[in-house]
Amino acid sequence: MPKEITTLVTFFGATGDLAKRKLYPSVYNLYKKGFLVEHFGILGTSRAELSTKQFQVMVHDSIKEFMNEEAPQDFLKHFDYQRADITTPEDYAPLKALIEEMDEKFALKGNRIFYMSVAPRFFGTVAKLLKSEGLLSENGEFNRLMIEKPFGSDYETAEKLNNELSHAFSEDQVYRIDHYLGKEMVQNIAALRFGNPMFTKSWNRDSIDNIQVTLSETLGVEDRAGYYDTAGALRDMIQNHTMQIVGWLAMDEPATWTDRDIRIAKNAAFNSLKIYTPDEVAENFVRGQYGPNAIGTQVGYLDEKDVPADSQNNTFVAGKLQFDSYRWQGVPFYIRTGKRLAAKTTRIDIVFKKDYNLFDSNQPLSNDVLTIIIDPEGRIEYKIAAKATTAEFKTRPITLKWKASDEDKAQTPEPYERMIHDTMDGNGSNFADWNGVAVAWKFVDAVQSAWDSVHQDFPNYVSGTMGPAASDELLEREDREWIYKG
Repeated sequence: MPKEITTLVTFFGATGDLAKRKLYPSVYNLYKKGFLVEHFGILGTSRAELSTKQFQVMVHDSIKEFMNEEAPQDFLKHFDYQRADITTPEDYAPLKALIEEMDEKFALKGNRIFYMSVAPRFFGTVAKLLKSEGLLSENGEFNRLMIEKPFGSDYETAEKLNNELSHAFSEDQVYRIDHYLGKEMVQNIAALRFGNPMFTKSWNRDSIDNIQVTLSETLGVEDRAGYYDTAGALRDMIQNHTMQIVGWLAMDEPATWTDRDIRIAKNAAFNSLKIYTPDEVAENFVRGQYGPNAIGTQVGYLDEKDVPADSQNNTFVAGKLQFDSYRWQGVPFYIRTGKRLAAKTTRIDIVFKKDYNLFDSNQPLSNDVLTIIIDPEGRIEYKIAAKATTAEFKTRPITLKWKASDEDKAQTPEPYERMIHDTMDGNGSNFADWNGVAVAWKFVDAVQSAWDSVHQDFPNYVSGTMGPAASDELLEREDREWIYKG
């Protein structure tokens, strides 16, 4: 039986697109699965003028649109609404009154979660006012804060934001969302690593040649040029999603399977990440910007709406990470991400070292490769050596495959559902903590600073390919290649 959770969740930005598409359907799933029964409340707030009834209708419609079913009244009665300007201290008094009313009505024991689905520039302001205006519970089991990305735009702004939050919330009360960490196949990294002795014992420099992480998109900048031209692939995808995936791959086995020890293990890995000098950036990182496709039906980045004609923004990044730890000494972690690439996929390829070939001394065995495909379809593949169907005793590579069944998919929580439940349950293992965020920003800032000092000729890759030639050359210099060709 699911463990019933007792809590109030206040959604700031309650009428926004994210709330309608992801948050309310996720809460409804938790209700259907029995995690939320009687002792829960959902309070929405935004600048929109809505009555509670209108808010409940909006929630109902959002669930019906994305889940194709009606939300029962027993569920909707737990939703209430209060208009507020989150920058105005006076508007927090009505919120506080309604929170206390709902707490008593649903017997919530003072347990409170505040979800910020608002622009990042408001994070610090809201956190400060939650405390100064008395919205934090003094007699409940917990006060928790959920924050959407981006968490800062560089290390300096991230540190400033973190300092603002720390005046109202302790580190263990802050849940920084990276929805990639809520994906089922990202969570399978730990199961594969620590649930299979074969991989547990070989997940190190003695057995692994290199690790590759690819997050590729087929779409261009679309209507996000205003934001994207200030962020690029480096800040938009490497600093958060990619680095958080790498954390699961690079960490040592935690002392216990608790969020505290998982974070300790991840942080030990992050803290061993080598921060590059400008010369090392030039040696180990490649940037790109897409041009038109081969047949001219897609424009290049510089011709996209709202993109400056002289933009030096990166729409592609490939790089080599190095960890100064015993486990990973000499093992490169290759990462790449970009827009307008050949295919949409998120995948991890763990490339094992070649071994001596007993059957043919003139031909070494090929690399075994363990592949975790996160998107668009969850799969695990393992390429190993087997006997070739020939008269001579020779080997050939074969691939063992598993993919999630339809039944598996139906039972798998969506990332936001998982993250909301984990926050309610006080499990921070699938959230980014400050140390990990700080290290990622310091690393990314070093790369961006080196690039800012050197002009790059763009565009340098054709839309529909897997990026600039320099990305392949980065691996070829060390007699390696990208496993995924697109």
